Amino acid sequence: MGESRYVVRSTRFQHQKQQSVVSLCSKLANSWVTTTIFIFIFFILLLGASHCRLDMVAINTSTLQVSSIFSKNINKTTIPKIITKIPLDCTLLNNNMTQTCPSNYPTKFEPAISSSETCPDYFRWIQQDLKVWQETGITRETLERAKPNAHFRLVIKSGRLYVDHYDKAYQTRDVFTIWGILQLLRMYPGQVPDLELLFLCHDRPGIWKKYFRKEDNATWPPPPLFHYCGHRDAYDIVFPDWSFWGWPEVNIKEWNKLSVAIKEGNKKVKWEDRVPYAYWKGNPMVSIARRNFMTCNVSDKYDPMVRLYVQDWKRETRAGFKGSNLEDQCTHRYKIYIEGNAWSVSEKYILACDSMTLLIKPEFYDFFVRSMIPMEHYWPIRPNNCVDLKFAVEWGNNNTDKAQVIGRQGSEYMMKNLEMKYVYDYMLYMLQGYGKLMKLDVTVPENATEVCSETMACPITDGGLIRQCMDDSLVMSPSVKPACDLPQPYGDGELKRFLEKQENAEREVEKWTDEYWEVQSKILQQ
Repeated sequence: MGESRYVVRSTRFQHQKQQSVVSLCSKLANSWVTTTIFIFIFFILLLGASHCRLDMVAINTSTLQVSSIFSKNINKTTIPKIITKIPLDCTLLNNNMTQTCPSNYPTKFEPAISSSETCPDYFRWIQQDLKVWQETGITRETLERAKPNAHFRLVIKSGRLYVDHYDKAYQTRDVFTIWGILQLLRMYPGQVPDLELLFLCHDRPGIWKKYFRKEDNATWPPPPLFHYCGHRDAYDIVFPDWSFWGWPEVNIKEWNKLSVAIKEGNKKVKWEDRVPYAYWKGNPMVSIARRNFMTCNVSDKYDPMVRLYVQDWKRETRAGFKGSNLEDQCTHRYKIYIEGNAWSVSEKYILACDSMTLLIKPEFYDFFVRSMIPMEHYWPIRPNNCVDLKFAVEWGNNNTDKAQVIGRQGSEYMMKNLEMKYVYDYMLYMLQGYGKLMKLDVTVPENATEVCSETMACPITDGGLIRQCMDDSLVMSPSVKPACDLPQPYGDGELKRFLEKQENAEREVEKWTDEYWEVQSKILQQ
């Protein structure tokens, strides 16, 4: 019975196809140009099958699709290729029972499908960060002057990675920074050029402009130093921070998993049902700005519309930070971002909530935030200004639709533009651009050790969070798509206009705030 139904459907389908082709053929015959096409098509169809039939291409077991007679031959890039899996091989031990690196890593990148997507706008800053070395390149002498500020030297040669450690970084910052670059090599084998770089893992930049001037040949060009954040008065090369691959000491998952968790957390409480105050939780002891910021908290005499909480590090450490899950902190309509000792990794987690972010104007920036726009992705707040916070919350509660849009757009910026694929693409383009500046023979130092995913992860067998973060963020195969298309860098005039757009939006908010408090002051005086 099932077969007879299929035959009926198939016969009816074939009849419909014949009618469609006859109709198409009639339309084609309306002009002498299309008549020629018609004759050619008809001849081809006669060769392939009778009744002017089109071939059917099975897409899957339940769907049939008719291929167009005008379509090009199936592009090879649309046919899924067998992707080479590269799981951890923890069986490679040398005579000293020490884990070694596999010799059969993929060395060539062959994407399975094509891609025409353009990278997010923050990629346009890559050339800006490298511009200072454009004329001179990076010589051995220039590079070595960065060594006193570096925690480690990283060398990539023929697709393999070597590390020479100089100083121990705080917690596992260096570990997961190196781990992240290893995953880049697994995602884009053969695409990262030979290079040497020096990396700083502290909070604050290390190469300040005041010590390196173009008119002084002894200090110019400045030494290149990779770092997690930049500053308008520093030359550090901004690179994604370690927490994208996890921060096990505070139980923060790698970004792929955490962004999904935050996205689900956003659904738990609708924006209009969230607490109508601004929320912040963290360590106020890392900077004077944060300690002053705590004075904005609610008191018996005054409600500034903010709720600020001190993170009890000792208690949370004992509890494994189980009470600080970031995906559970999207319960207020507004969230506050304030820098710590420098920029803070909390920025991406705060912006990822659908809550409108009240972003206290920072001094430092990470790699993705520079293309965000005030009043489109966040609400700008002047430093050391509690009344700005109160006005922002009151404005949001009186303009809930607009506040919700700003919160949603900030969150969408993070979820769409900061997918891990884009993070790796940014790293790839940054290292490719940096590699082109190398005017030295890339050499592996005597004290350097070859490092791979196996040598980092396999020795960790305690089942702890470090190994879990590594397993969760392990790139299991090369990317099926090439990197996104790099947008054109900012021209000088275009960059100036963009920065003015950001500043004008900030000034507009400052004007609203000042006018509001002037009115409130007059009311109180009456």
